[in-house]
Amino acid sequence: MDLSSNFLQTDRHEMLYHKAEKLAMKIKNRKQQADSEATLPKENIEDLRKENYLSLTLPKEYGGESLSLYEFLLMQEKLAEGDGSTALSVGWHLGVVKELSEEKLWDPQKFDFIAKEVGEKQKLVNRCATEPATGSPTRGGIPETTAVLAGEEYVINGKKTFTTMALVLDYYIVTAYVKEKDAVGSILIPKETEGLSVDKTWDTLGMRGTGSDDLILENVRVPKENLVELSDKPKRPGPKGWLLHIPACYLGIALAARNDVIQFAKEFQPNSLNKPISEVEHIRNKVGEIDLKLLQARYFMYSVAEKWDTHPDKRGQLIKELGAVKLVATNSANEVVDLVMRIVGGRGLSKHMPFEQYYRDVRAGLHNPPMDDMVISSLAKNAFS
Repeated sequence: MDLSSNFLQTDRHEMLYHKAEKLAMKIKNRKQQADSEATLPKENIEDLRKENYLSLTLPKEYGGESLSLYEFLLMQEKLAEGDGSTALSVGWHLGVVKELSEEKLWDPQKFDFIAKEVGEKQKLVNRCATEPATGSPTRGGIPETTAVLAGEEYVINGKKTFTTMALVLDYYIVTAYVKEKDAVGSILIPKETEGLSVDKTWDTLGMRGTGSDDLILENVRVPKENLVELSDKPKRPGPKGWLLHIPACYLGIALAARNDVIQFAKEFQPNSLNKPISEVEHIRNKVGEIDLKLLQARYFMYSVAEKWDTHPDKRGQLIKELGAVKLVATNSANEVVDLVMRIVGGRGLSKHMPFEQYYRDVRAGLHNPPMDDMVISSLAKNAFS
């Protein structure tokens, strides 16, 4: 049984879902390649470009589909069933584009430029904010990367870690301490800029196909107009609905593991039994537990997304729910894949089967923002306020 049918409410949902499904089937064939090479296959990006997937969250006047949050999650979850790493990677790009489109963070001319690059040329963009000393930007550290004004240009020096899709990005939005402004800014840097290089350091347990290598900036020079955002004081974090692409991705991985283990259970019959293990009660009960966890997490996620879309004036009240969705979804996804591994048994650890990669990939969700401790602390603070 397809667990997604309950969430497809309109003909447009069906159309978008099947578009993602078609791409998921293509990129699934390169999942092991991405994992072994620890990089995002360029062929995956080309497949996404051909389907205009990279512009989906743009406004329609720029050639996009103006995806709602609900629609965004539907597509990303389905794409992740094919390959979680590719889905998470392109989710950052689409999320950034959605944020810039809706929150008007850039001057109109600057946004117009990047929107046309994405809409007309399917260019790929991402933020580069994490650093060795500061850790996750959600923790509030000041970047050690610096931008110094020299005439009409900024000269940027520094190092960014966890730069998702580092080798295949067309534009980097780099956070830096802007000295003459005494503020943190974001600077748009095209990939062909001299002084940019990628240090291939990404060698992790899971989500290896995101290619989240280090970005090195050595005397990188860009026009001062490329300073696209500036903040002279720390902002209180507001709700960012688009970050739900993270839980959607990990639920997609869990769904893929669920579907594969059901097929495995139907086909596997040890010589100690006269029937496949799909007919063994404790196996069926584990699958029941899996579906219960997926239903709980997915209904929670999609209900919050629907509220975000339906009541834009109340989005400021959803910051707790958004964090809670991420915590519940990523932890549930881990619990689901753990149950899958218990059904498959020791053979699930084999590289010849898909389950060990699901097991490794889903772990990474626990380390994407917001972190569990921050969500729990925020909920506790709210309870006692």
